[in-house]
Amino acid sequence: MKLIIISGRSGSGKSTAVQVLEDIGFYCIDNLPAALLPETINYLHSLKNESFSIAGSHDTAGIQDKIALCIDARNPAKHLEQLPKIIANLKADKQQFEIDFIYLDASDEILIQRYSATRRRHPMESMAKGLQSAIEYENSVLAPIADLASLRIDTTHLSLYELRDVIKYRVAERTEQNISLQFISFGFKHGLPLDSDIVYDLRILPNPYWLPELRSFNGRQAPVIKFLSEQPLVNKMIADITNYLEKWLPEFKQNNRSYVTIGLGCTGGQHRSVFIAEQLTRHFLPLMDNVSVYHREIKS
Repeated sequence: MKLIIISGRSGSGKSTAVQVLEDIGFYCIDNLPAALLPETINYLHSLKNESFSIAGSHDTAGIQDKIALCIDARNPAKHLEQLPKIIANLKADKQQFEIDFIYLDASDEILIQRYSATRRRHPMESMAKGLQSAIEYENSVLAPIADLASLRIDTTHLSLYELRDVIKYRVAERTEQNISLQFISFGFKHGLPLDSDIVYDLRILPNPYWLPELRSFNGRQAPVIKFLSEQPLVNKMIADITNYLEKWLPEFKQNNRSYVTIGLGCTGGQHRSVFIAEQLTRHFLPLMDNVSVYHREIKS
C-alpha cells in the first residue's frame, strides 16, 4: 500500500496536491484528524480485496492501494502531537506500507499575497490577530510535524502547473525503495530554495553574464553551453559534484531517504547554475528511475 500524507501551511498548495493525486487514481481524504489515521488506514486496507460499485459501474478496490491524506493545522494541537508516533508505527510495518510525508510551504510574503488576492479567511485567524499573525501562528503549530517530511516543496516560485508536475512526476511516480532526485538551479540574489537538501555555490565559476554577446542567453542555449563547456573550472566542478553524489546517494537510500533535492546556485540563476543542472540531470537520468530538473529563475 502506498500512502502519501500531505501537510503544510494554508495557501501553499495542499488542495492542488490532493486534487492531482485524486485525478491519477489515489483515494484522497482532506482534513483528516491525525488521531484517526491508524483506524482509517486499517479500514481502507481491509477493503483492499473487496469489490464495490460506484454509480452503477463495478470496479475493484485496487484504488485502496494508493491513498493520499491531508493532515494540517486544522487539526487540534493534541492530535498533531500524536502524529510523529503514529507515522513511526506505520513505517515499522514495512511489509504493509510505503509512506511518503510531503510538506508544502511558501514564503510569508507569498502566502499573504495569495490570501489577499482570493480574499479568503485564513483558518487560523480565530487564533491570532490579522493575516500576518495567523500565518506565523500556523507555522509554529506545524513546526513539529514539518520536520517529519520526507520531501519539502517550496511553492513560492511555482506556478499552479509546475506544482502539478512536481506532485505527479516526482511524488506519485516515485517507485518503491528508489530515491527521487531533483536538481534546482537558482540565483542567490533571489534567495535560497527552501526545499534544498544540499546547496552548491557556483559563483566562483566563470560568468557568461560579463560577456555582452552571451548575456541574453541562458544555460540551456548553445552559445552559453559552448562557452561553459570549454571552461576547465566548470568541468572540474561538475566532476566533483557528480563524484560526491555517486558516492553518497546510496547512503541516503540506506538511511531511508526517499527524496534528495540538490540546489545549484549562481548569481542570477540564468547561466552557470542552469548549465550545470542540465549536465548533472543528463548524467543521472540513465542511472536512476526518478530524476528531474527545475530552473527556478527561467520561466518558459
